[in-house]
Amino acid sequence: MRLQRLRKLLSGEELDAFLVSTPENRRYLSGFTGSAGHLLVTEREAVLATDFRYVEQAKAQAPSWRVRQVPNDLSWFAELASELNLVRIGFESDSVTVSHYQGLVQSLRERSAAEKVSLIATSGLVERLRVVKDPEELALMQRAAEIADRAMETVAPTIRPGQTERAIAWELERGMRELGAEAVSFEIIVAAGPNGAMPHHRPSERPVEAGEPIVIDMGARHRGYCSDLTRTVFAGEPDPLFRKVYDIVLGAQLTAMALIRPGMSGEEADALARQVIKEAGYGDAFGHGLGHGVGLAIHEAPRLGLGSSQVLEEGMAFSIEPGVYLSGQGGVRIEDMVVLEKEGVRSLSKACKAL
Repeated sequence: MRLQRLRKLLSGEELDAFLVSTPENRRYLSGFTGSAGHLLVTEREAVLATDFRYVEQAKAQAPSWRVRQVPNDLSWFAELASELNLVRIGFESDSVTVSHYQGLVQSLRERSAAEKVSLIATSGLVERLRVVKDPEELALMQRAAEIADRAMETVAPTIRPGQTERAIAWELERGMRELGAEAVSFEIIVAAGPNGAMPHHRPSERPVEAGEPIVIDMGARHRGYCSDLTRTVFAGEPDPLFRKVYDIVLGAQLTAMALIRPGMSGEEADALARQVIKEAGYGDAFGHGLGHGVGLAIHEAPRLGLGSSQVLEEGMAFSIEPGVYLSGQGGVRIEDMVVLEKEGVRSLSKACKAL
């Protein structure tokens, strides 16, 4: 089904073939999880080209594809293009490096095919398919969310003053792996006190102090699919300022979750939460977008933020994560991963948000 949908897109782009090199797109279309390889898709052919290390794996994971063993360089590309009589081949311009592109061109030149074959830059072809999740994908994402939820709810109550950010991050990672995560979705963020003013702070040896906010951003990867969860917790009685800020951020998040509907743009969805924070006097302290798509990649389409004209559709999965960041003092961010349905969003994240 995924291959058929891609072929329809290729027809609209007037391409003879499409070369897939992005790992997430390669996995989405073929099921192949190896770290090296390309897919070449035509109207009738589906070729998975990979080197000796992954041939057996490719045959097992992608039984409906023609697996072709190739050398580690790109010398095989022109040979395959000639064999399939290809003229216009699309490639993923968003992810192909300059050296990769030059390797494709060099392969064509070595077989005197550079004048016969055109490499056509494309953007987001497979990503258009990935943006709406099917039931199987949502089930995998739900499991990834459950793993993160359980690790958060196990570790957060044990946080005590004196623990370092790094020690807390390790307990969260260990918890997710013990619950079945194949990996973390990204390097865990634990940002205590003033460090919480940096949305992407990395855990340090700084010890947590009583009453300060601790921003924890984490996620589990399950069978390739990611989850994304943020909670802001306190070790001891919350600081009065940040108790107030917490309520504002939570109110903004709940407002967005209650009002987002299919047909809205990413900017319109962002405005639902942004207005709440602005009216509370912290508009300048919310400097990032409301959310981003989640799936095989931790950041993918759609984007919910200023300037995003992308229309939200049923079946899209994304984060809703407003935040307020006060320089030198700390921050609060609350994030859930949701799926958009006909009547609104359904949260895949269940971890407690009560202080």
